[in-house]
Amino acid sequence: MTKLIGAALVLFACTLLGLFQSQQYARRPLQIRRLVLALQRLETEIAYGFTPLPEALLSLAAMLPESLAALFRRAAELLQAGSSRSTAELWRQAIGERWAHTSLKAGEREVIERLGATLGATDRDDQIKHLRLAVQHLQAEELTAWDERKRYAGMWRNLGVLGGALLVLLMY
Repeated sequence: MTKLIGAALVLFACTLLGLFQSQQYARRPLQIRRLVLALQRLETEIAYGFTPLPEALLSLAAMLPESLAALFRRAAELLQAGSSRSTAELWRQAIGERWAHTSLKAGEREVIERLGATLGATDRDDQIKHLRLAVQHLQAEELTAWDERKRYAGMWRNLGVLGGALLVLLMY
C-alpha cells in the first residue's frame, strides 16, 4: 500500500513538473505580446503625453498582468526614490529583481536592458527610435516563442507523465 501511494506521488509530481514547463512555453508569447503593447504605449506617452518616465512606467504597470507589472512598478519606484545612479542602472536593477517572475527568456531580457540605456538619457526622438527598435526585436522573439510553444508545450506535458511512469516502473 505504501509503495502504491509513493508511486502515485511520484507520477503526480512528474506530471505537475511537465505541466509547469508546458505553461512556461504557453505564457511566453503572450507576455511578449503584452510587453510589445506596453512599449508602444510608452512610446505614445513619451511622444505625445510628455509624461515623466516614472509616471509613464506606473501607468504601464496598471495595464499589465502582475508578472510584467511588477517589473515596471519596481523601475518606477527606483526612479522615484531619487537615487544618484543613472536610469540605465536602476532599470537593470529592476529587471534583475523581477525577471525571474516572468516566462521571458534571455533574448527578451537583452532587448529590454538595451532599451533601458536610452530611456530618460536621450532626447524624445531618440527614445522613440529605440522604443520602435525594441518593439521590432520583441516581435521577432514573439514569432520564435509561438513556434517553440507549438513544438515544445505538448512535449513537456507528455514527458512529465511518461517520465513519472518510467520512474514508477524503475522503482518497482
